Amino acid sequence: MTLHYTLRDDEGHVLDDSRQRDTPLSYLHGHDNIVPGLEKALAGAQSGTHLTVTLDPEQAYGKRDEALVRRVSRSAFSGVSDLKSGMRFQAQGPDGPHTVTIVEADDTQVTVDANHPLAGQTLRYDVEILAVREATRAELAKGHPLDEDVDHTQVEDRKHL
Repeated sequence: MTLHYTLRDDEGHVLDDSRQRDTPLSYLHGHDNIVPGLEKALAGAQSGTHLTVTLDPEQAYGKRDEALVRRVSRSAFSGVSDLKSGMRFQAQGPDGPHTVTIVEADDTQVTVDANHPLAGQTLRYDVEILAVREATRAELAKGHPLDEDVDHTQVEDRKHL
């Protein structure tokens, strides 16, 4: 499915707009490529459909978890001399890589937040469905949309790993 969307927070501020970027979103329905509530709302949608979907945090990026905000040694950021609030980094955790956002930094400690930046927020999507098509064998193997010229023999089938 390919669509244009505008994402707004609970106060109506635009957080993202695919039309403004002139980049529609393509995703593979049923493969967790987008937030669960939006995917559920788009089930069965046809090309040309316009809809507005309001999602509670549980249907979008989840509730904020204050246990994911913690202080770490500044040495975890060796090689980065100027740490500022809002900077994002890829960190390795017990469940694999995840993104953390710097909340605060001093000479010895850094406070990081591993919550998604939109966790805890009610979100509104205004959506226009541009195209709906069957997924290719290669897309099903990879679990996400691919360029039209990619053949299934060019990708590793994650179902057989």
